[in-house]
Amino acid sequence: MDILMKINQDLAITGQIDSEQLQQILDKGYKSILNLRFGDEIGIWEHEQEKIELLGINYVNFPTKIEELNQQSALEVFNIINKLPKPVVIHCDNSLRSATLVLLYIATKQGIEFEQARQHGIKLGLI
Repeated sequence: MDILMKINQDLAITGQIDSEQLQQILDKGYKSILNLRFGDEIGIWEHEQEKIELLGINYVNFPTKIEELNQQSALEVFNIINKLPKPVVIHCDNSLRSATLVLLYIATKQGIEFEQARQHGIKLGLI
């Protein structure tokens, strides 16, 4: 079962991953994983970073709460995405945070102002 939702050549999103799904990510050639989850969330994968880095995949954990997302915190995530080797898998618990941040990232890359993109995300029920 494919757990990834490929957004474009550089980005894919998914919910929480496990060791079996990590193998799929590796097999598909992804070079980086950005985890948006906090360490105390239910269902977090224990020692995720170590397990991922052992396979040679770049890993960044940047805990993010959508309800607290503002332009500054979004820019921090965008900078991380820009610096990571591509393609990148962005994950959270159920793909909602991942989808929201990718929507905002792509919109701002296309020249849409952050607040306008954020309002669109609100209308879609993502924020």
